[in-house]
Amino acid sequence: MFGGKKLTIRDFQTRKDAEQVLLQVLNPIKPFYSESGARVHVGVTSAHYENDTIPMEAFARPLWGLVPFWAGGGSDPEFEELYRKGLTAGTDPSHPDYWHTCRDYDQKYCEMAAIAFGMLFCPDKVWEPLSDQAKDNLTEWLWEINRHECCACNWQFFSIITNVAMYKMGRPYDRKRLQEGLELIDAYYDDGGWYHDGNGGDKDYYNPFVMVTYGIVYAMFMEQEDPERARRFRERALAFGKDYIYWFSEDGSSFAYGRSMTYRFAQAAYFSVCALGGIEVFPLPVLKGILVRHLVHWLNLPIFDNAGILTIGYAYPNLQMSESYNAPGSPYWAMKAFLFLALPEDHPFWKADAEALPQLDSRKYLRHANMLIQRGNENVVALVPGRTKADGHSHTIEKYSKFAYSSKYGFSIARSSVTLEENAPDSMLAFQVHGYIFVKNTIHEDYTIEDQRLIYSWTPFPGIEVKTTIEAREEGHVRIHEINSSVNCEAYDCGFALSTDDRVESEQRLCRSADGKRIAGAEVRNPDGFCRVTVLRGDGTGKLLIPDPNTNLMHSKTTIPMIAYRIRKGRQVICTEVRYFES
Repeated sequence: MFGGKKLTIRDFQTRKDAEQVLLQVLNPIKPFYSESGARVHVGVTSAHYENDTIPMEAFARPLWGLVPFWAGGGSDPEFEELYRKGLTAGTDPSHPDYWHTCRDYDQKYCEMAAIAFGMLFCPDKVWEPLSDQAKDNLTEWLWEINRHECCACNWQFFSIITNVAMYKMGRPYDRKRLQEGLELIDAYYDDGGWYHDGNGGDKDYYNPFVMVTYGIVYAMFMEQEDPERARRFRERALAFGKDYIYWFSEDGSSFAYGRSMTYRFAQAAYFSVCALGGIEVFPLPVLKGILVRHLVHWLNLPIFDNAGILTIGYAYPNLQMSESYNAPGSPYWAMKAFLFLALPEDHPFWKADAEALPQLDSRKYLRHANMLIQRGNENVVALVPGRTKADGHSHTIEKYSKFAYSSKYGFSIARSSVTLEENAPDSMLAFQVHGYIFVKNTIHEDYTIEDQRLIYSWTPFPGIEVKTTIEAREEGHVRIHEINSSVNCEAYDCGFALSTDDRVESEQRLCRSADGKRIAGAEVRNPDGFCRVTVLRGDGTGKLLIPDPNTNLMHSKTTIPMIAYRIRKGRQVICTEVRYFES
C-alpha cells in the first residue's frame, strides 16, 4: 500500500494528481537533510566509492523528480530552500559540508548530471536563486568532471549534459570534452535505436536509463547548435521505442534483467522523456498508459521502509541483489520516471486517458536487443543467449546469463555455490560437481538467435562442454542440451522461481510420466501463474527446490520446479520442456 491506500491509474489523471504522488514519494526524505541542506543521510550501508560521497548522492538524486515538478509549475518552498542552501554549501570549499574535489571515475560525476538537468530545465529554481559567489563555486565544482577521466560507458553522457548546462548558463565549458563524449556515444551506437553500454558493454536498461533518454535531452537543448546530431538522437529514440515497448506487460511491469535493478521505475524514463521531448513514438494516450500503469505497479509494492524511504532492492528490500555502487540514496534514480511532470498543466498529456498497450505480437525477435520476447498471461519473458564477456559487476551471471527472464517471476541471486538452496539456480542448468554448483557464465562467440530459437555453447566446469538450443513454443520453451562430460555428476534444469509465501495459496507437485512409472516433471502454481518442467529426453526426475529466502528479486520465499538429470562421462542429450503460459 502506498501512503495508506492502493494507487490506481486515476491517481495520475491530472498534473495535480501526479504532483501529489511525487511528493508522497519525496516528502519522507525531508527530515534527513543536513542543516546546510547539502547532505542527505538515509542509511548506513556503504558502496565502493568514498563514504563522504554517499550523502551527496542522496542529495542529488531526488532532483530527477523535483526538477520536472518545478519545471511544470509545481511549488514546494521547503524543497526549494533546501536545494538553494544545499547547492551553496556543497560547492563552497570553506563549508564543512563541501562535496570536495573529484578523482578519476568519481561517483559524483553521475550526480552532477542531476544538477545539470536542473540547470537546464528549471534554472529559476536551481541556478538563479544562487548568489554570484555560489554560481562561481558551482561552476568550479562542476568543472571537476572535465579535469579527470570519466568511465567509457553511459557515464559519457554525464559529462555531456554537465557541459551543456554550463554552456547554456553562459559559463565556461569544455568544448573538447563535450565533443569527445559525443563521439564516444556515437561509437557505442549499434542499430535500431540500441546502444552498447560502452565498447563491449551490454544492451540492457542503461539504454532507457541514460543512453536514449539523455540523447533526447541533448536534442531538446542543442538542436540549434548541433542540428544533425539532434536529429540522429531523435531518430534513434523513435526506433528504440518500437522494440522497447515489448519489454512491458499489460499490467505495467517489465522484466527484471541486467544490473541496477534497484533503480526500479527508472525503467519507464524513456517513455517519460518521449512525452516531454515530443518524440511521437506512440500517441500520448498510449505513452500515458505505459507510464501510469508502470508507476502504479511499482508504488503499490513494499519498496519503502517504515520511514517512507526507498530501499535498496527490487520488489521488496533486498541488499543481496545490489551492486557495489548501490548506496542508501541510490534508488532515487528511479525518479527519472517522473520527467513527464515537466509538462505544463494545459498540455494534452494531462487531458488524455491512459490507454492500453497497442496490439503486440505474442512472439517477437528483437534483433538489435539480442533477445526473443514472448508475451502472454500478463507475463513478458525474454529468452537470451547471455554474455560473451565477463566483467566486474556484482552477480552478472544471474543478471545476464540465465535462459529466460520474466516480468512476473523476476530472477534469483546466488548466495553461494555450495548448495542448490544457496545457489537458487532458477532458469539455469546447474551442474553439481565435487560438492559445488556450476552454471552458465559466458558463452562462446559463435551463437545463433532466430525467430524461434537460440543456440549457443558454454562451459560450466573444465571438462564439461554444453551446446544448448532453446526453442520457443506457444506454452513456453524447450531446452535441448548436448553435453560432453569428463566426469559423472548431477545436472538440474530449473524453471522460474514462484512465490510460495503462503502454502495454502500455492500448489507444488511432482508429475509422473504417462505410464505412471517415474516422476518426470514438477510444477509450482499460485494465483499469479505457474511453471511446469517436464523431461522429454534423458535420465531425469522431477523435483522441487526451496531455495534460501530472499534470493529472488520479486518474492522473499519461493519454490523452483526442476528436473534432476544423471550425467555420465561421455556424450549425451537431455531435453526439458518449460511451460509458463496457459494455452
